[in-house]
Amino acid sequence: MNVKIYDTTLRDGMQGEKVSFTLEDKLRVAQKLDELGVHYVEGGFPLANAKEEEFFRRAAKMKWRHARLAAFGSTRRPGSDAGKDAHLRALLEAETPVVTMVGKAWIRHVTEVLRATAEENLAMIEDSARLLKKAGREVVFDAEHFFDGFKDDPAYALRALKAARDGGADILVLCDTNGGAITREFLRALEAVREEVQAPYGVHLHNDSGLAVAHSCLAVEHGALQIQGTLDGWGERCGNANLCSIIPNLQLKMGMPVLAVGQLRHLTNVSRFVCELANLPHDHRQPFTGVSAFAHKAGQHADVIIKNPALMEHLDGALVGNERRVLLSELAGKSTLVYKLRDFGDYDKGSREVDLLTRELKARESEGYEYETAEASFELLIRRCLGVYRPMFTLLHYEVESFQGGGKDGVKTFARVRLSINGVEHAGNAVGSGPVGALDCALRDAVRVVHPFIDGVKLTDFKVRILDGNLATNARTRVFVQVSDGAKTWETVGVSENIIEASWQALIDGYEYFYNRQAAPAKEAPRSVPSQERTARKKTGSRGKSGKGIPRRG
Repeated sequence: MNVKIYDTTLRDGMQGEKVSFTLEDKLRVAQKLDELGVHYVEGGFPLANAKEEEFFRRAAKMKWRHARLAAFGSTRRPGSDAGKDAHLRALLEAETPVVTMVGKAWIRHVTEVLRATAEENLAMIEDSARLLKKAGREVVFDAEHFFDGFKDDPAYALRALKAARDGGADILVLCDTNGGAITREFLRALEAVREEVQAPYGVHLHNDSGLAVAHSCLAVEHGALQIQGTLDGWGERCGNANLCSIIPNLQLKMGMPVLAVGQLRHLTNVSRFVCELANLPHDHRQPFTGVSAFAHKAGQHADVIIKNPALMEHLDGALVGNERRVLLSELAGKSTLVYKLRDFGDYDKGSREVDLLTRELKARESEGYEYETAEASFELLIRRCLGVYRPMFTLLHYEVESFQGGGKDGVKTFARVRLSINGVEHAGNAVGSGPVGALDCALRDAVRVVHPFIDGVKLTDFKVRILDGNLATNARTRVFVQVSDGAKTWETVGVSENIIEASWQALIDGYEYFYNRQAAPAKEAPRSVPSQERTARKKTGSRGKSGKGIPRRG
């Protein structure tokens, strides 16, 4: 069975809360979807606004390798002529090879929303489909509210499908627009369509009952030839059926090659790309593509992963472009550390290096460090313990001072940094709105000449947590920093009673992780430990409110 994937991220997905794309963003997403290998990309409604019109003009000039572009619109209006209808003219003028036409399949929507008769609505569907088909388009009919309509008046919902079929529609798409159909209702409707309409059909499902992905896969088992959905499940209310779950389920578990060979491994990248473009956080718990999808926390799980990953994972994350992560936490044991050390050598639970790292980890955790997400900081800790850590610089001094200048400028912060790199002193200065931003800019100013890579690495997130709030202003602060080079992101951690010191620790770890990875990749690290000397952070007090005199750790 040849199942087609129809992506509506650029139309229905953009109707989701907080989802917005510029024209250039939409074109980039369309290109990514085409590269992924979906069969249809729905671009939106060409009559909606000037941006949508321009999208179709620009998209027509793109080189499409896999996907067919679809324009979306509605049937003619009640009492109008299909040939003169503005909506239908806009669909044809978009000059897309595919046109998706939505029509009412629930009699209550016909009478209460359209204020039309039952027969007029059927004529609207058939006339519109016939016009579009005569123009040489591939016609997709979206039967809006089909499952609610079938539950209320099965005969009329089926007549709406037959009207589109008789008008020449190529495929009839059953929409669970409100997302409320439960499984027995869903299957009953599918059986009726197969028996009474006997035409190619697909489904477009919303996730208000949490069943959109499961029902999409069920529909394929019951003969559906097209599955509509969105990347990351975006859409109205609770979203649409999530193609990032549907595609790998169909391809890897149901034996239906919906994407070309090799394309599936790009799924995670595309999933995260659209979130980055929309400036939205990617759901770390999302199946298949989330960063937690193949993450293991318990020590017992890590022990099994070392012996045979297939016993603890439903599939290999690499198949969808994701990767396995073994997390460090209070639940972790030596098996977790052995797994973490795998890129640095062949160790087991009895290795002295594992004992050393265990002691160091427990000491750090007692101070408030938490490495579950800050895996970059933990890799640096490994490198220090194994003696393969390379510092970017040695801190000589830094100072941070905030001042209120009055007027519209508000609070400003001045930062100065002095460093030694290969025995040569370098200084950096910066002014910013806050201490962390100013310190970051001053650090960049100081190291840029020797380490130009820093211009391609940026701070992307900053989080603060107070660990012992009962101590008020003397409480320890844990800071997490997220850093990115544009292709990958990583997190680091810092802890101190002084928030600037904690921020400094996390900040420099973010850059030193990248530097050590570039200068001394794990695979090239020695397989023996030249020294077991424990690296400890020298603690000194801060000087007043400026945070002066805080040393670099390590």
